[in-house]
This record gives sequence, C-alpha cells and structure tokens, in this order.
Amino acid sequence: MNKIIMTIVLALGALVCNAEEYRLGDIRILHPWARATLPGAQVGGVYLQLQNAGKADRLLSAKSDVAETIELHAMSVDGTVMQMRRLDKGVELPSRGAVEFKPGSLHIMLTGLHAPLKQGSTFPLQLKFERSGTTTVAVKVEALTAAGASMP
Repeated sequence: MNKIIMTIVLALGALVCNAEEYRLGDIRILHPWARATLPGAQVGGVYLQLQNAGKADRLLSAKSDVAETIELHAMSVDGTVMQMRRLDKGVELPSRGAVEFKPGSLHIMLTGLHAPLKQGSTFPLQLKFERSGTTTVAVKVEALTAAGASMP
C-alpha cells in the first residue's frame, strides 16, 4: 500500500514540476501549450490559463514569429455547426477571476505557420494586456492528440 501511495505522490509531483507558470503583475499565465501539427499544416492553436488576482484586465493580442497571423479566437458549436470568430476587442480577464484557453473554446489562432510545430519544441509568444503590459512566454508543443491541462 505504501508503494502505491508513494507512486501517486511522485507522479503528482512530476506533473506540478512540468507546469510552466509566468507572472505579470497580478496575472498568472499557466501552462502555455500548442498541439504538434502535421507537415504542410498552415494553422495551429495555443492554449493557456490566465488567473488574475487584481483588477480587471484584458488580453489584447499575441505575437510570435512562428506564423504570419496570430489572432485571439472563440469557437462554439450551434447545433451541428462549428463557429469560430476573431475577438477584435480581446479577452476580458475579470477581477480576481480566471480564463481558460482550451481546444474547442477560446484559443490563440496561428495562421500561415512558417514550419510545422514539432512535439517537444518550444517557441516564444508575446502577450499584450491592456493594464498589465506585455510579457513573453515559452509555448511548449505537445503531442498532436494532446488535450491539455485543466485549470487548477
């Protein structure tokens, strides 16, 4: 029984150690990641979690050299129709709140990829917030089938 408990504790510790976290004032940016893409793919997505311990803020934009165009997007399903829309006004980050960018929902859309996103690699992504300013995070490219992490 003790070996099982120890194995669980070690596994959970490994998960915590692998989670990247960045801070910008009152904002925590957790586990920025992207799915690997197939050769020739022109689009990709970035996912992350934002937690805000301060006043309301807004993620205005993202920039990176990995793609020609980078936009904030929301995806939804209406009946059997998937709808994706660009969020020109950014993404609201409520005071003392959190927002999760995840597959099938909010995401950062990479269009016109300059090269495939390869599992195990990383790339820089600059995030610009209305109040808190700008910071750069390292986006980890995970497996093509990755589902991502849940919000704590």
